[in-house]
Amino acid sequence: MSSGIWQRGEEDEGVDGFLITDIKKEVNRAAKLKCNICRKKGASIGCVAPKCKRSYHFPCGVQKECIFQFMENFRSYCWEHKPVQKIPDKESRGTSQCTICLDLVEQLPKYTVLKSPCCKNAWFHRECLQYQALSAGIFFFRCTVCNNKDKFQKEMLRMGIHIPEKDASWELEENAYQDLLQRYQHCDIKRCLCKKGRDYNEPDSKWEIKRCQCCGSRGTHLACSSLKSWEQNWECVECRSIFAKGNYSKQKKRSLATSEKTDGTTCLLEEPSPKCPRQSSGSQCNFLLQSPKIMCQNNLSPCSHLELPTSNRVTMSLSPLMSNGNCSLRKKQLRKQREEVSDILKELKLQVNTKTTRLNINAENIWNSALKGFRQRSFSPTNTIEVKFTKCENRSKTDTSAASRHHFFQLLMLHLQNSSLFEGSSAKNLSLDFQAVKENLYFEAGKMIAVSLVHGGPSPGFFSKTLFNCLVYGPENVKPALEDVADVDVAQTIKMIKYANSLSSLQSTVHDCYEFLAAAGCLRPVTALCDKNMLVNDILIHHVIKRIISPLESFRQGLKTLGVLEKMQMHPDAFSSILCHKPERLSAEIICDLFTIHSSSDVNKVEGADFWMGYLQDVESGESVVTLEDILLFGTGAFSIPPVGFEPAPTIRFSRIRYPVGNRLLNCLELPITKTYEQFKNKMEFTIRNTLRVERE
Repeated sequence: MSSGIWQRGEEDEGVDGFLITDIKKEVNRAAKLKCNICRKKGASIGCVAPKCKRSYHFPCGVQKECIFQFMENFRSYCWEHKPVQKIPDKESRGTSQCTICLDLVEQLPKYTVLKSPCCKNAWFHRECLQYQALSAGIFFFRCTVCNNKDKFQKEMLRMGIHIPEKDASWELEENAYQDLLQRYQHCDIKRCLCKKGRDYNEPDSKWEIKRCQCCGSRGTHLACSSLKSWEQNWECVECRSIFAKGNYSKQKKRSLATSEKTDGTTCLLEEPSPKCPRQSSGSQCNFLLQSPKIMCQNNLSPCSHLELPTSNRVTMSLSPLMSNGNCSLRKKQLRKQREEVSDILKELKLQVNTKTTRLNINAENIWNSALKGFRQRSFSPTNTIEVKFTKCENRSKTDTSAASRHHFFQLLMLHLQNSSLFEGSSAKNLSLDFQAVKENLYFEAGKMIAVSLVHGGPSPGFFSKTLFNCLVYGPENVKPALEDVADVDVAQTIKMIKYANSLSSLQSTVHDCYEFLAAAGCLRPVTALCDKNMLVNDILIHHVIKRIISPLESFRQGLKTLGVLEKMQMHPDAFSSILCHKPERLSAEIICDLFTIHSSSDVNKVEGADFWMGYLQDVESGESVVTLEDILLFGTGAFSIPPVGFEPAPTIRFSRIRYPVGNRLLNCLELPITKTYEQFKNKMEFTIRNTLRVERE
């Protein structure tokens, strides 16, 4: 790296081609130069920028973030003239995941962070890249996302990454791949028919060993499994059970909750609920549950609005006396999962700092204005988000409260649900929109969902089980179902193949769909009726998964924002309850648990608490002109309870005021003390109804 020395000799002369006389001259020259960093002499390296006279030692230059290029003339640049990666202004800012160490990396062009020149959303820590380059060498060092080598190495060398001219470290290990040279040769069938033993293998005969087409780690003699030829497919018992049950044991994660078709309000049950009932956050309201009015209302089924899976309905019909208990268990399980998600999201929310980013949002063009805001240079998912709603009449309304932010995210999630990025009715999968892929909209959609979850917005609630499993377990471990196919023509084709009742009808159907099957890469010879099962499986995997693999990967990258995807993979059951299901319908009990009751020093909270609970029961039973959602909106500005919960926690204060007041900045309801219940109910309905009507207008 020294500026005054050149490699004038051969490789075996001097020190790697540097002649001894040249080295001595450079030592004498450097002895006169003072380092601009440590102020000591011996600074042999100088900046190559014109008119720059800075000199420094190599360790000092590394500490000061100078750039040393290990190529061509081995140029060096000081901290002021070093090359910087150019990032287009339209590209989004924020955090993403370093694909080497998997930790978060800030998407900013600086010394410690480098961007891939070949992948739009690939960012790395400099230290991680240098470690990988030293290990992989010049022959295997490449982009970890797209495997590009030439363009990637050229940019990394320009930015000062040293790539040694050597083979990869794993290639130099002796007998590193010896195990790959051995093929499994053993019959694992319970009753092996071969008299010469399970390890006997005679090619081109009935005693030839056929390996499992899925795992390759189990085998059978052709005769032991009644296989007529070696070309027939064969799967071992373990792989066959995985395909049959949909159990993703390959990654040895916890099994998923029982899959069921739902309208978004299905109960999940994986383990028994604790024997002790959960204490509500508003434990001071427990005495209210004993009032005659509430006890009468509680005779109604507490989960009447929840649609149970078929298997659970059968169990309940067999045990009618236990039906209320089972429903209560499912309700507690849902709440337990919801509390778990809330705790996880609160942990992720610790990344959000007090620095604010303002988004100018037009509610009538929510997508374009949100996209513009998320892609602005100053946007960072770790900043506190302020929302400024702009109206069409050249007027604007700014609301920095969480209510405005929640309303923005609610409109955004509703737009995403009905956008061209997703397909399906209620449970949706990703669609294939080439223009959206070109504009990187799938990444932005994933990013918006992650930011919404952490910043107090609603969850999407419309993911299909297949989409969720692809995100959590990887598309290679997911088996889609016919219900995942949104295209009517494709679904009809699959049904014709699936329900073919004879070999001739199956072959006729395959012949009619020849072009479609060929284009999908699913064309296979059909020699038996049972071949239809593999054919249907191939079509489903192609149409639901392989066809949208590029949007899926981009969507996954977006969900990595703020570490959301990583938490999804660690807690799949909990996140499935909010991503694949709509929020639980509000009830009087939920609102009671949500709001903690306080009172002024001169007011006993018992005076108004009875009226409050009685009013909630009237609203729930339809005896009021307002709804429970109206009450929540009046007090917090939110239409539903966000997965991360409210901050600060909602409270109720009883005081001697004329009409109720909803303080959305503090999530506080100030309620009046009245002499009669009718007075309390009239004041509540008058205030809430008129306040919300004025807001809508």
